[in-house]
Amino acid sequence: MTPITEVAGRRLALSNLDKVIHPATGTTKGEILHYYAITAEALLPHVRNRPVSFLRYPDGPDGQLFFTKNPPPGTPSWVQTTPVPRTEDSRARQVVIADLPSLVWAANLVVEFHVPQWTVDGQAIADRMVFDLDPGAPATVEECCEVALWLRDRLATDGLEAYAKTSGSKGLHILVPLAPTPSARVSAYAKELAKEGEAALPRLVLHRMNRSLRPGKVFVDHSQNAAAKTTAAPYTLRARSEPTVSAPLTWEEVEARQNLVLRLADIAPRLDRHGDLLAPLTDPDRAGRLP
Repeated sequence: MTPITEVAGRRLALSNLDKVIHPATGTTKGEILHYYAITAEALLPHVRNRPVSFLRYPDGPDGQLFFTKNPPPGTPSWVQTTPVPRTEDSRARQVVIADLPSLVWAANLVVEFHVPQWTVDGQAIADRMVFDLDPGAPATVEECCEVALWLRDRLATDGLEAYAKTSGSKGLHILVPLAPTPSARVSAYAKELAKEGEAALPRLVLHRMNRSLRPGKVFVDHSQNAAAKTTAAPYTLRARSEPTVSAPLTWEEVEARQNLVLRLADIAPRLDRHGDLLAPLTDPDRAGRLP
C-alpha cells in the first residue's frame, strides 16, 4: 500500500520509498524526499514564481529519462500552474513549485528541476543571467574555475556581481542578479562576454557549440539566457549515478579548486555553515543593470 503522509496540511501519497535511485551510493527515493524537505527553505526562493520543467528519472539515471514541461498526469488540483505560451501550443501551462507540499509532490516523481531566468510576472523579462561553463575533455571542472574567475572579474567591471554554483554535472554555473531586463538583451550581452572570454583566454575558452573545437576547452554557454531556455535550479539533484547537486560555492572554493562536486549529504552541513550563498539572487537590492 502506498503510504499517505501530510505535508504542511496537504495529504500526499509517497511511493516506493525504499527504491534505490542513485546506485553508486545506494541512495533511496525516501532519502531524496528527505533531502528536499530539509533544503526547501533554501531551494524554494529560487524556483518560486517560475515555471518549472522536469527531467524525470524514476528508475534512476540508467533508466528512461524524459524531459517534460506540461503538468504530469495526476497533478493535484492544489499544485499551482501558470500559462506559458509556446509556439506549438498557445494554451500550454507549466507547474510552479510554490511551497513545501508541491516540492515534495514533485520530488516524489523523481525529477531534476529546471527553470528559466524569468518569473511568471514578466515572461521573457529576465531577473538573472547565467553562464553554463561546460568542459570538453581532457579539460575538467578545474579549468572551469579559471574561466569563472575571469567572468567574475569582467562582470565586476560592468558593476555586476557574480555567484558560482556547481552544475551537478561536469562544470560550473555563474549567476548574476539583474534588474528586470528583456531576455533578448541579456542574451546579447552574455554572448558578447563569452566572445570576449575567448579572445582573452584563447587556449581555454570557446563561445561556440562546435563539438570539433571542444576538446581541452571550456564552452561558455550563454544560450540559456534565451527566454525559451532553462537551467538546472539551485539545489536540484541531478540524474547521475551519485546524487550530485547543483549547489552554490564560495569564491574562495573556486579559487582553491575545492568542493567542486557536491552531493546530497554535503548540502545540509553547508547550509548550516554558510546559509544560502545564492540568497542575493532573490534580493532586488542586489540586482545589477546591464551597461
